[in-house]
Amino acid sequence: MSNGLGANVHDGIHSFRVKELLADPRRYLVPMYQRNYAWGEGEINQLIQDVQDYQQHKPDQPYYIGTLVIFERPDGQLEVIDGQQRFTTLTLLAFALKRIAEGKVSVNSKHPVPQSIDMSWYNEPNLDFESRQKSSDTFAALKQGVALEHLKNDAFNLDVVEGYHLLEKGLLALGNKLSEFCDYLFNQVEIARVSVPKDTDLNHYFEVMNNRGEQLEKHEVVKARLMSVLNDIEDKDEREQSIDVLAKVWDATANMERYIQYGFSKAERHALFGTNDWGQFTPQRFEDVKNIIASGEQPTDNSVSAGVAIRLCDMLVNPPSTKKRGDAELTPERFNSVINFSNFLLHVLKVSTQQDVALDDKRLLELFEQYLLKKDLLDKQARIEAVKAFVFALLKSKYLFDQYIIKREFAQGEDKWSLKRLHFYNDKSQSYINTFDSNANHGSEDGFEGINRRILMLLSALHVSTPTLVYKHWLNGALYQLYYMDEISPAVYLEKLEHLARQFVFGRFLQPEGSEYFAMIYQGAGYRALDTDDQSIMDLLRYGEIENNLVFNYLDYLLWCNGMENGADAVINQFEFSFRSSVEHFYPQHPLDGHKKLDNSELHRFGNLCLISHSKNSKLSNVQPSAKRDHFKAAINDKNIDTLKLYEMILHLNNSGEWGEKQILEHEQKMIEILKKDSKAGINI
Repeated sequence: MSNGLGANVHDGIHSFRVKELLADPRRYLVPMYQRNYAWGEGEINQLIQDVQDYQQHKPDQPYYIGTLVIFERPDGQLEVIDGQQRFTTLTLLAFALKRIAEGKVSVNSKHPVPQSIDMSWYNEPNLDFESRQKSSDTFAALKQGVALEHLKNDAFNLDVVEGYHLLEKGLLALGNKLSEFCDYLFNQVEIARVSVPKDTDLNHYFEVMNNRGEQLEKHEVVKARLMSVLNDIEDKDEREQSIDVLAKVWDATANMERYIQYGFSKAERHALFGTNDWGQFTPQRFEDVKNIIASGEQPTDNSVSAGVAIRLCDMLVNPPSTKKRGDAELTPERFNSVINFSNFLLHVLKVSTQQDVALDDKRLLELFEQYLLKKDLLDKQARIEAVKAFVFALLKSKYLFDQYIIKREFAQGEDKWSLKRLHFYNDKSQSYINTFDSNANHGSEDGFEGINRRILMLLSALHVSTPTLVYKHWLNGALYQLYYMDEISPAVYLEKLEHLARQFVFGRFLQPEGSEYFAMIYQGAGYRALDTDDQSIMDLLRYGEIENNLVFNYLDYLLWCNGMENGADAVINQFEFSFRSSVEHFYPQHPLDGHKKLDNSELHRFGNLCLISHSKNSKLSNVQPSAKRDHFKAAINDKNIDTLKLYEMILHLNNSGEWGEKQILEHEQKMIEILKKDSKAGINI
């Protein structure tokens, strides 16, 4: 397979290094039928993190980031059929690095701007957009070095502008590691370009692409490795029963959208999760699970049958159909999980071994070999026992996850966070009720009160602060606490979650030398009360210095708690956390119409900052606070607001009649006092 830029597009599949692709003289075109650019903070940060992880752990090995499917048009242009989101992001990344190399950054950063990046090879983008003038104009403006504040209007594609902004911010955060990152990205990261033959019926191609079966995933390889260990059990009955347990537990837990109980037969549900309840976890070890399954009903088509194989062509032609498992038919799910199965496996591995396992599913196979199978360190029997212990931990952890971790619920035309457990009433009636609802006969906490809602609010604040699937340390901390609790009560669970949030905010994000996550979660590293006299700490609350949005979201959680305790108005009462990733200056950085420009010392204070959606930031960034207030007026009248800190700023503006240096300082002092008071709760250093 050729890697050269001169490779003929008709030759089929070619692997290009990122630098080669971006410098390819061929012209690529995003056709009009493709959706608009849609990558946000989660996908962009994930891309940067993935490349950095491989660069650090396997610097001499190439890293493959996906495919780019193209179709050559009669005029020689290459129509991008699949992979345009990634290609667009790589192009924006090249724009950002070009501007960083020239010292034309638009993002304030505590890291010095690197001076040793060579982008002289990159001159013109080879990607353009068909019939999307805004997107083409945005690319041209970014290439020319136009300041971002001049691009945040309806003449440009705001999603592309925000994507560039997030990339520049993420790259600058690498600091002195940026040069090594660039060297690896351009010379070791590869993308496969797949050419569709000229006589291809594109309509048929899209139909096949949309109906294709799933590829063999890494977690399926892990399952096979664990089964191979259990296959070393000498006793035939013990071996077969143990493998059956692994297969059933694996398949029951692999669907993260479905509650664990529905992965088993009715008899098994009653035995595993409480007779006529389904809200308890009864087994104490692997042997208990094995005995329950061995004495249960005949295996359903959920069980694994050795020797059954599906040909790849069959998977492509015949997509998976709806199947019945046990007594429940798999229908479109009501709940969306906050994490996928591969990442969940790593959380279980870390919690059950209490080792510093990286929460990075790209290394799934490697991490299971290192922390569980340990070929070179464990004898055969020790590996068998380790696999059994993990299978039990997987079942228990999924039960805990379903009962005590938030999900996104879609029901009765609504889309909201929920914290619910599955409850058995009788053979014909089972339903989801609030996890900490004391009365199983009434869904009394579906509204806006009670400890169930308070736990839900804190979990959602933690979740929206980490939009990527990997490195969800809050989830690992919550599962760790749940796993080792003798009895889970709402008060104790809430206390542990609040302590976890304080560790993150006051022990890491608001400390110049913050604690590591493993030390906080597994070794009890504490935090100090917020020292407002320490300027190095106060600097961490300024624009460009705030490490994680949990600082904003945890403050919103405290504002919500205070509001509920003091008889909150309806806006606070009905507030819900959502993914708001853009830090907004309430008084603008670049005011329009000749309004006063604030000095950076006041402009970038915490008192002038809040989170809003990046689309609103793009539209509102340069207007005056009064205009921003008017923009949110309709939402507030409808009892909605992006964030509670923003709501506090609007109320302060209403009371004072203006928003300037005085109001910024007053609001900041009030917010910091709330944080400071909370930081004194449960201090342990």
